[in-house]
Amino acid sequence: MTMTMTARTLDPDLLVRELGNWRTSSKSGPTYQALADGLRMLIVDGRLPVGSRLPSERALADVLRVSRTTVTAAYTELNESGYLHARRGARSTVALPHTPISAPSDTPATINLASAALAAPASAVQEAFTEAAREAASYLHETGHDMRGVLTFRTTIAERYCARGLPTTPDQIMVTSGAQHAIALILATYVQPGDRVLVEQPTYHGALSAIATAGARPVPVAMTREGWELDAVHAAVRQLAPTLAYFVPDNHNPTGFSMPPADRKRICDIVAETRTRTVVDETLTDVWLDTPMPPPVAASMSSRTDLLITIGSMSKSFWGGMRIGWIRAEPSVLATIRAIRPSIDLGTSVIEQLAAARLLTLRADDVLPERREILKGRRTLLLNLLEQHLPEWRPLPGTGGMSLWVQLPAPVSSAMCASASRLGVELPPGPRFGVDGTLERFVRIPFALPENELTEAIELLGRAWRSITGSATAESTAVVI
Repeated sequence: MTMTMTARTLDPDLLVRELGNWRTSSKSGPTYQALADGLRMLIVDGRLPVGSRLPSERALADVLRVSRTTVTAAYTELNESGYLHARRGARSTVALPHTPISAPSDTPATINLASAALAAPASAVQEAFTEAAREAASYLHETGHDMRGVLTFRTTIAERYCARGLPTTPDQIMVTSGAQHAIALILATYVQPGDRVLVEQPTYHGALSAIATAGARPVPVAMTREGWELDAVHAAVRQLAPTLAYFVPDNHNPTGFSMPPADRKRICDIVAETRTRTVVDETLTDVWLDTPMPPPVAASMSSRTDLLITIGSMSKSFWGGMRIGWIRAEPSVLATIRAIRPSIDLGTSVIEQLAAARLLTLRADDVLPERREILKGRRTLLLNLLEQHLPEWRPLPGTGGMSLWVQLPAPVSSAMCASASRLGVELPPGPRFGVDGTLERFVRIPFALPENELTEAIELLGRAWRSITGSATAESTAVVI
């Protein structure tokens, strides 16, 4: 059967699981209204992908144990309000009503909450570059155009994978100019315009941008408040046969969730069964705050290891200004990527690789714990500030990373962020992290800024929120988390 890009059919049982206790979504009114409200919120939150096909009225009525008339009335209301497209003789498809986009503010933002990144550990980075400049003398007789990366650095990365429970050789490592560069190389190698790429919803917005630049179509699978819904992942892969899948299993950006070992094994089983080439983004692996990460996903891959590609980076662990990342994959996969790489770039800075190697071998054990402690303190501060200034907002219970994924009481993320921008705070709205304009009930709030800037930012977000909701000023008493 030939499928169009949007011909994804939602499973009735999974849809009912997502709806939860939908009968309480309306405090009064008919049953169909409660069902329509429940479905509308799933669409707004990005849990039902735009363009996907809802179950037939009869199938959904049977699983919900309501009359078909109830489902018909709910579908009709959603269609009239622009959340469904209905055609005679075909299943209704999920949609979003067209809303005008607010013009950007002319006032420059003074506090940047768009980037989730710490400043560099200055002394460690400066020392590493000083020593790297000396070491670089032995490389000056070469061209510096190396598609693999400096052997010293590739060996260092391989040894770190071995220490985490994933046997790796330097031949399985390719050095890149950051994780974003790694994603672009993989997409350029394996994806053609029009191909599908399965992603989490929400997900890292840089990956979504790279997929769009490649001309591919991101296919979202919604995450729950607990993490990954692997039954939905399996169903989406089997139905849509994406060319590529992309996951962030460690300290997920933006939710902060980490995939447990059993789910890592399940992902590997899905990859092997469906033969879906999959990218595992480990950029945030070192940024755990409560519990160390399990072994890498690739450690659970017992067959078809060529289908799993792992990427990493120095940016979150040490410094975003150090444009160093890597790809870990089977040598045959790296050879395929190397074949197209000269059309994109001619290799990664030698001096930066040497500096990165020194940081990983000599300074990681003291720098990384210190940075984790900084982030833990700032996370606690952010939670206190939200409770004080924005008590209606509900952070999801992520346990790592550099930001909180926060649910708003209403789908007004874009309007709220526009209001914040006028007050001098740059904060990307929830739809930046999703597909097709959903996730309007969420924002990502990093806690990487210094304490004084973070405090000012949340006070201003409180003002922005009150300006669009008309709510009264929150109580000034902070709650200790």
